[in-house]
Order: sequence, then C-alpha cells, then structure tokens
Amino acid sequence: MKQESYSKLFLRFLKFGFLAWGGPVAQIAMIRQELVEEEKWVSREKFNRVLAVYQVLPGPEAHELCVYFGTLARGRLGGFLAGLGFMLPGFVFMFFLSWFYVAFGIGSPVFAALFAGCQAAVGALILRAVHRIGKHALIDRWLWGIAVGTGAAQLLGVHFLWSLSAAGVIYLFLKQKRYFLALFPILLVLAALFYSLKTTGTELAAEETPRLLSSPSFSALFGSGLRAGLLTFGGAYTVIPFLQRDAVTVGGWMTNTQFLDGIALSGILPAPFIIFSTFVGYMGGGPFGALLLTTGIFLPAFAFTLIGYDGIERLIEQKTFHAFLDGVTAGVVGLIAAVTLGLLRETLVHVPSFAIFAASLLVLYSWKAKWAVAVVILGAGALGLVFFR
Repeated sequence: MKQESYSKLFLRFLKFGFLAWGGPVAQIAMIRQELVEEEKWVSREKFNRVLAVYQVLPGPEAHELCVYFGTLARGRLGGFLAGLGFMLPGFVFMFFLSWFYVAFGIGSPVFAALFAGCQAAVGALILRAVHRIGKHALIDRWLWGIAVGTGAAQLLGVHFLWSLSAAGVIYLFLKQKRYFLALFPILLVLAALFYSLKTTGTELAAEETPRLLSSPSFSALFGSGLRAGLLTFGGAYTVIPFLQRDAVTVGGWMTNTQFLDGIALSGILPAPFIIFSTFVGYMGGGPFGALLLTTGIFLPAFAFTLIGYDGIERLIEQKTFHAFLDGVTAGVVGLIAAVTLGLLRETLVHVPSFAIFAASLLVLYSWKAKWAVAVVILGAGALGLVFFR
C-alpha cells in the first residue's frame, strides 16, 4: 500500500463522502471496491473480518471503516482526517436541508417528485451493494445457509444481536467439525423467535403532538447524541429508537412526522444514514444544536478506532477468531438482504417508480465509472420530476 499525504488522504475520503449514496450497504461496497479490489490496501479476507468487528461495535460501519483505513495509512491523524472527510459532505447537505425545512418546509410538488425519483434509485443502489458484498462473503454452503437463516430471523422479528452472535458461533463450531455443538446457538435463536412472536415490538408511532416542554439545553442535545452513538449496535439503523425517544416521546422538541421527514431526507443524501441526527439536533437547538448532537453521535465512531486500533488489529489477526467473524459477516449479509426487501416493498409502489428502479439497476451494472452513482441519482431525480410532478 502506497503512503499518501494527509491532504490527499483527506480528499480521497471526501470524495467517498460525496459519492456515499444508498446507505451503509452501498457505502461499504464502494469503499471495498476501491481500497480492496482495486488498490489492495488489505486482502478480501481481512476486509470481511474488519467489517465483522465493526458490526459488533456501536456506530455506523461505513464511517468506522473510513477511520480504520485512514489510521492504517497515516496513523491516528490520518484516521481522523479520513472520518472527517467522509462525514463532511453529508453533514453540510443535511445542515442546509434542515435550515430549508425549518424556513420553508418541503411540501412543494417539485420537491416531492424529485424525492420520489431518488428513492427508487436508492433502492437499486442498495440491491446492487447487497450482491457485491454477498458475492465475496458467502464462499461456502454453510455461510449461505447462515445468511438465509439470519435473514429469515430478521424478517420474523428476532433481535439482530441474537442472530449475529449465533451466526458467528455456529460457523466457528462448523469449521471445527463440532456439528452437535452448533445446534445449541440454533436453539437459542429459535427461542428468541418464539419470544418475539409472543410480544409486540416498540414502534415509532408516538403521539403526533409532543409534550409541551421547553427547548432542550445544549448539554442535553450533546448527551442525547453521545448516548445514541454508544448504543447503535448492529449499524446506523438501530439509532432510530434512541433518538426518537429523546426528541419526540420524552423531549418533545419535534413531532413524529418531523422525525420521519428527517429520516427520509437522510435516505437520499450522500452520507452515513446516521446523519439524520443533524436534522434532529437542528430542530432542537438550531445550528449549534445540530453541531452538538452530530458531534456526540459520531464521537464513539471515531474513538473506538483511534483509541483501540492496536487492539482491533490483534483481534483480527487471531486465527481462532476468523471463523466467528466470517460467520458474523454472512449473518450481516442476511440481515441487509432482509432490510432491503422491506425497503423495496415500500419504495416500488407503482409502475413509474419500478421503471426508474429498473433503469437505475441496469446503469449501475453496465457502467463501472466512479461517478455512475451520482449520475444515477441525479437522473432518477429528473425522471421523478417527469413522472410524479
């Protein structure tokens, strides 16, 4: 791996930030394509294990991978610059959209049509990314079985911590040819499934009208972000219930509809999905509130790698741990595939959106240019204006 200057390293990951459409799956696939497949910073096997480690740590995996690769290239300062470069475009875009939302709203037909077209293209990006990641991670029939089983468990409501932990332990026992022991984590997942079918999950459906409380303090906004950043095990999507509770159910500084609008805006930006925290912070405390909550939620994602990099490297090099991490990676592929099915079901609701989705998928598979993602998103937005306005 060639050494890069700090400025070049920052610009490389800033470019990743501008092209980070499609959520964590597409972002991870993009990072892997350039740094692993094309430039060989690490081997495919090591990348899968690094990704598996970050799957069991709190925080957005794509952002943590950027911090990891920056630290690998130029030490801890390089890791900080890489992480900052990756998150900066999304933060600026979301900050501007938050200001626009508060000042003018997003109810115009033009914006709604543009939004609908982009959503269909984002679905195509995620589907392609699932295929690219799964192609390298599912290298034998056991891993395929683990991916299918974990995806099914996700669809049936089993918590991801149960299924991912079981995926790693099952593959570890299978590689050691201790087939009988592999039955025990399977039984635990079945027990978790039985429990989930008997209980009702907590949903985002809070009351539309929040409690009439005063605006949160700046320290409360920072604390809310930090707490959510430390609890997002399994990826950025798990931050939703924590911030929703603080901002809507308890804090009452925004309505549930506004909260869902922020999530939707995040879904069409080139950014880590967790960047919708900027919107939540802006609604609670204006520009400074947006900065504080964003800082709090990204702080653990920086700290785990910048402080614990050496420990992460030692963990990855433990050969006895490789099978566990490979199993977790397969489980993650299954989880992502299950989430993708849900997203596509909600996005492809009529013929024009399906047409935009199919056209986007065709372009993404046939055109390998690095700017293809940006072109697809912009083109889908233009088609949205034609079909939906």
